Amino acid sequence: MMAGLLMTSASAFAQQKNGGISQQMLSDFSKLTTTSVADKALFNAMASNKIDDLAKNFANQGQFDTHFSVETPKQSITDQKSSGRCWMFSGMNVIRSNFTQRTDSVLGFVPAKNNVALEFSQNHLFFYDQLEKANLFLQGIIETAKKPIDDTRVQFFFRGPVNDGGTFCGVADLTEKYGIVPKEIVPETYSADNTSRMAQLVRSKLREQGLVLRDMVAKKKSAKEMGVAKKQMLGEIYRMLCMTLGKPVTEFTYAFKDKDGKTVSVPKKYTPKSFYRDVVGESLNGTFIMVMNDPRHEYYKTYEVEYNRHTYDGHNWKYLNLPMEEIEKLAIASLKDGRKMYSSYDVGKQLDRNRGYCDVDNYDYATLMGTDFKMDKAQRISTFDSGSTHAMTLAAVDLDENGNARKWKVENSWGASWGQNGCLIMTDNWFREYMFRLVVDKKYVPENILKMAQQKPVMLLPEDPLFQYDE
Repeated sequence: MMAGLLMTSASAFAQQKNGGISQQMLSDFSKLTTTSVADKALFNAMASNKIDDLAKNFANQGQFDTHFSVETPKQSITDQKSSGRCWMFSGMNVIRSNFTQRTDSVLGFVPAKNNVALEFSQNHLFFYDQLEKANLFLQGIIETAKKPIDDTRVQFFFRGPVNDGGTFCGVADLTEKYGIVPKEIVPETYSADNTSRMAQLVRSKLREQGLVLRDMVAKKKSAKEMGVAKKQMLGEIYRMLCMTLGKPVTEFTYAFKDKDGKTVSVPKKYTPKSFYRDVVGESLNGTFIMVMNDPRHEYYKTYEVEYNRHTYDGHNWKYLNLPMEEIEKLAIASLKDGRKMYSSYDVGKQLDRNRGYCDVDNYDYATLMGTDFKMDKAQRISTFDSGSTHAMTLAAVDLDENGNARKWKVENSWGASWGQNGCLIMTDNWFREYMFRLVVDKKYVPENILKMAQQKPVMLLPEDPLFQYDE
């Protein structure tokens, strides 16, 4: 018994000596913490209140200017509810904005002149997004099946078989492959609005299926046998999605309406893909570039993220890395022509949710905590402290007399009652610190930037800190 105690003590001492927290350290820490009246009052306040309420910078709580010198036409605000589909809401909001501003009469009416109101079914596209991601996972498991299960790439697949996050690349690939549908035809279901339980069950089933596929490869099953097994597995996932999101429509009849509900076109029979052709007119792929601000990597270079796509036969997330000054020029050019854009941010940083306002001085956490927070944008990304967490639709900019941005406005997808009538206003200082991606139509991009976007991309790994966030 005594020998056991001695061994335990020796072990504990070794841990302290080699990096553990010792009693002396605890004593020193305690001496650093003062017990002044002010500290006691501060503790009492923090013990009973939200940190954000106490850290609010009162000097920054006054009214702020809501005028914008350049603003795109307003449209109804959407609501993603308890789901991570902001990327889809933002992407489809851009598509419908482009459609409702059309001045042609190809459909027998002029969308802009007739004040057409239209919202697309996110549920329709979400069904295929989840099915395609399931296939991407199963195929990835087959292709890495000879690697040990603790291999980095194998763990990448098993860690997140499917999720409800994404990028505009997914919007482009999925709409082109599966079309779009009016929301009136395919409304949201409970599981579309609240994705967590459905996603948990689908992930669990896929992981189980992944183990079966790895075992089949180990037993040297033929490619044909593997294909049959994978198809059967996808059939199980398809059924689970039908039970939660509804069986996809293949044909429907629809007539366009204006904002007052008045019909402006004759009813027409559509498939999702024919409706896509009427509304979008062409494939989105090839019409845009994605630019990004990542100060860790060299600017004016193109990068691609391996395995970061929505469909196995689709496009990886590829972007041109640019300084914020260049990104702002592209955004301003598009907004001046009335075109909204898909954009993404680390929206939780310095966000005043009640006012729908983002500014770097909204909260003074440093003074409250008696410390400093000194990391720059590159350091925050490298240490997983910041990343692209939320996609919103860039809709307006306020310019000074020299044409430089003062502030920006985005249409959010958290409902019309949130923030500034469903929108979020951000100062340019905040925009530069916490904005990450922008998708802009090529017609607003200078020729030299377009050429840079055509460079052979540097391939980045999906484990990179910046790509761990789902928009």
